[in-house]
Amino acid sequence: MRALSIIGVMCLLAVWCVSLWAGNKPVSDDSIHDKVMVKLAGDTTVKGGAINVEVHNGVVTLRGKVDQEKARNKAEHLAKKIDGVKKVVNELTVEKP
Repeated sequence: MRALSIIGVMCLLAVWCVSLWAGNKPVSDDSIHDKVMVKLAGDTTVKGGAINVEVHNGVVTLRGKVDQEKARNKAEHLAKKIDGVKKVVNELTVEKP
C-alpha cells in the first residue's frame, strides 16, 4: 500500500515537472512572424494591409500603411496577443486612400 502511495506521488511530480518544462519552451521568431501575419491577414479591420512584420527576440515591429487609426490600433492589439511576443513596436502610419 505504501509503495502505491509513493508511486502515485512520483507520477504526480513527473506530470508537474513536464508541464512546467513545456510551459517555458521559447517560441521562435519565425513562428511569431507567421502567426502575426495570419492574424493580420484574417482580420476585417486590418485586412492584411501593406504591413511589414519583423520579429527579433520576441519583439514585433509593425511598419507600413493602414487606412485608419482603428486598423493601426487593432494590428498592434492582435500582435500583442500572440504567444511569445514580448513587446510590439507600432510604426504603422495612417494614410487615407
